[in-house]
Amino acid sequence: MRAPEVTNIDTHGFWLLVRGKEHFLPYEEYPWFRDARVRDILNVGLVNKDHLHWPALDVDLSVDSLENPEAYPLVCGNPPPHAQAPPSTPRLMRTPTPPEVEGTGLARRKRGK
Repeated sequence: MRAPEVTNIDTHGFWLLVRGKEHFLPYEEYPWFRDARVRDILNVGLVNKDHLHWPALDVDLSVDSLENPEAYPLVCGNPPPHAQAPPSTPRLMRTPTPPEVEGTGLARRKRGK
């Protein structure tokens, strides 16, 4: 079995030749590759007959997902747009006061104290 081969990379995505078929992976659908270094995109292996692996990027795809993308909705680390807060809504995060700030007068005082 021949190793997968990246045959072309451009600003929209890259072409991957695997098992005698060439597949285009657009960055819009495969965002993990958008900001990757060329050498990391080129470093792809076929772990078994259906498992592609990019070790430097920690990305795994099945060959079947390239051949039948409609059967594999992509899930990325970012929440879907409808689940995100609108840009005008500030996101607040509560964090505990670090020990080095406690008692220095820089820590927030609890209400009523």
